[in-house]
Amino acid sequence: MPRLVMWSAPIAACLAAASLPAAAADAERGKAMFQVCVACHSEGPNPLGPNLKGVVGRKSAALEDYRYSAPMTRANVVWDEANLKAYIADPQSKVKGNRMPYGGVKDPKDLDDLIAYLKVLK
Repeated sequence: MPRLVMWSAPIAACLAAASLPAAAADAERGKAMFQVCVACHSEGPNPLGPNLKGVVGRKSAALEDYRYSAPMTRANVVWDEANLKAYIADPQSKVKGNRMPYGGVKDPKDLDDLIAYLKVLK
């Protein structure tokens, strides 16, 4: 069998798979994951963390009714998708010395789903 024919099918399959869109982020799954975050980021009195409604696109340390740590105040980042992914994956690496006692989310699909939910959280 000629080499070209032998490799045509596997190459075609790889090219077809590469052209498929990536799986869409699942905001409903992200909402379920967010229940862990609610322990600190609630709307109740004296929350441990700031309210995350509208966080996507917001500047760090922007809420006037929350006392942020000095490192978060100095961070001067806009919480776009890339910055949120980096922060949620490893909070201490993204903003060294911040007060969030959280180990981070490592799975890329989990990050995408959680951020998809944060985008609709208003």
